[in-house]
Amino acid sequence: MKKALMVASVASMIDLFNMNNIEILQKLGYEVHVACNFEEGSITSDQRIKDFKEELKQKKIRYFQLPIPRNIFKIKEIFTSRSLLSKLILENDYDLIHCHSPIGGVVARSAAKKFRKKGLKVIYTAHGFHFFEGAPIKNWLLFFPIEKYYSKYTDLLITINKEDYELSRKKFHSKHNKYVPGIGVDVNAISNQQFNRSNLLQELGLSEKDFIVTSVGQLSVRKNHQVVIKSLPLLDDKNIKYIICGLGELENELKKLAANLGVIEQVIFTGYRSDISRILAISDCFVFPSLQEGLPVSLMEAMATPLPVVCSNIRGNKDLITNEENGFLIDQSDENLYAKSMQKLLDNPNLRKKYKTNNLMDIKNYDVEKINNEMKKIYSTINNR
Repeated sequence: MKKALMVASVASMIDLFNMNNIEILQKLGYEVHVACNFEEGSITSDQRIKDFKEELKQKKIRYFQLPIPRNIFKIKEIFTSRSLLSKLILENDYDLIHCHSPIGGVVARSAAKKFRKKGLKVIYTAHGFHFFEGAPIKNWLLFFPIEKYYSKYTDLLITINKEDYELSRKKFHSKHNKYVPGIGVDVNAISNQQFNRSNLLQELGLSEKDFIVTSVGQLSVRKNHQVVIKSLPLLDDKNIKYIICGLGELENELKKLAANLGVIEQVIFTGYRSDISRILAISDCFVFPSLQEGLPVSLMEAMATPLPVVCSNIRGNKDLITNEENGFLIDQSDENLYAKSMQKLLDNPNLRKKYKTNNLMDIKNYDVEKINNEMKKIYSTINNR
């Protein structure tokens, strides 16, 4: 039986973004293994990681712990992970490695170098390079040379947004480059879900009269939730409620900010939720102020719900949202623009309807079935490349 190894920095990357890929590989006759850091760094809860391990066992997927860090300056952990992965490749004689995330990609491609001479194929999916138009110069100085160097040891480089694809195609040395727009979303399941709306509203302390704005993402600097919190006092409407779904190191800081601005009763911190699609379905608007993205799944899920969108004018978001066609693309740091955009949606039901209709139409291009078919073609032909 052919063997494939899925590698990422953290377990949540496999759990949230690669189970479809694993299922495709299994259907193609591969025995699939997983290697990543199960012990720290994931953006989901500890209980979710525990449950995920059990699900892997049930699916007969062997998994291995690697101490891959999320910080590129933790050199010791990176070298330890590389050594452990090299041993794993030698012991299991893999035919294919599919790696993800910047550090996971470096560890995997470094470990796989000598094995490629024996026929091992390496696919690397970049879920959004750290260097992009408008990124800090330090990101270009540090991450660009690393990605360019390791592209030499990549049989297929997959990028998930158009900006990254054009850059990799022109600047990198990978044998082949492919644009695949993310992992896709199940448009039909999201847009036609059935559940008890009243129960969920009650659980979250909300009512039918509230105008519900929702964001999804780790409570981190990168996700930029504070700009939306700062916009709430400018709206001066206590019926506007802001749901933030996610865990992260900035939770206390964001709660303190909301309290200091007098809007703490309008902000609901849900923590990690497994029912994001339902929370989106009770919402009136999706706000996504992120500073950096590849091709955000949560934004695609919001489009499939469907919801009107207010989001930052950055790479990835621009692939999905056209300003004043299916949402607003605005400066990520301007709370005044966030307030004005949300007010326009609040005041104009016809505008909300227009954006919802357009989003449901546009997101069909990113349906999971289309993406899965593309990945099946890639896995089926990788040995011929």
